[in-house]
Amino acid sequence: MRNRSWRLTLAARIRRIPDKRLARLGAAVGSVLDYATKLATCITLGFFLGIGLLCAVSVWLWVFATPAHAESIPAAAQQYRSVVIRAARVEAGLNAPVAVFAAQLEQESGWNPEARSVVGASGLGQFMPGTARDLGRTRPDLGPAEPTNPGWAIRALVAYDLANLRRVRAASPCDAWAMALSAYNGGLGWVWRDQELAKRLGLDPARWWNSVETVNAGRSLAAISENRKYPYGILFRRQPKYRVWGPGILCEVPQ
Repeated sequence: MRNRSWRLTLAARIRRIPDKRLARLGAAVGSVLDYATKLATCITLGFFLGIGLLCAVSVWLWVFATPAHAESIPAAAQQYRSVVIRAARVEAGLNAPVAVFAAQLEQESGWNPEARSVVGASGLGQFMPGTARDLGRTRPDLGPAEPTNPGWAIRALVAYDLANLRRVRAASPCDAWAMALSAYNGGLGWVWRDQELAKRLGLDPARWWNSVETVNAGRSLAAISENRKYPYGILFRRQPKYRVWGPGILCEVPQ
């Protein structure tokens, strides 16, 4: 009875309210409800748009930002990480391209300090006996020339790369490093001869990609094939994964 009496009293009071006031009250309530509905719709749309945007960014990063030839760092490399970083920074400063040196060591020996090639190269950096002796003479601060000593091989590889880098003329850091790596693999003299030939043929001798790399000043097919794959394998295939160790050299994929 009490509940019924309360409802009757409320109904009576509402009937006493003028129609115009009820209309305004209804319009106000309707506006509030309409605004609340629109707000809820916006929040819902914003949530799903945010999720969609996040998914789109994730897909873009996975497809485009991940290197086409992404690989994992070999377990054998981890024990030399600090040695590579220290050698790179001692020779080239805090911004040394650690990732390039690490990628090169992997390409040379697969991080095997006992690696030996059929032509006589040995150690992590695959130094030929003559090259090791020359480095021992020109860089006595590196210590006794011992290609199978990981510490010496890593520091010597960094020093030899930088020596070649200083002696090439290139249009960009990427071109310069490609030439320095080509020199490490096949000799600086061949890089210079290839540059001279490229110039005679109307190509830009300061650009490696699609220019100097396309000519051969006289090497055998086997030698030139190996040499041309060498900079690409280091800078594009192996370097990206070692960027977690330190800086690298930014290169655009050659067309």
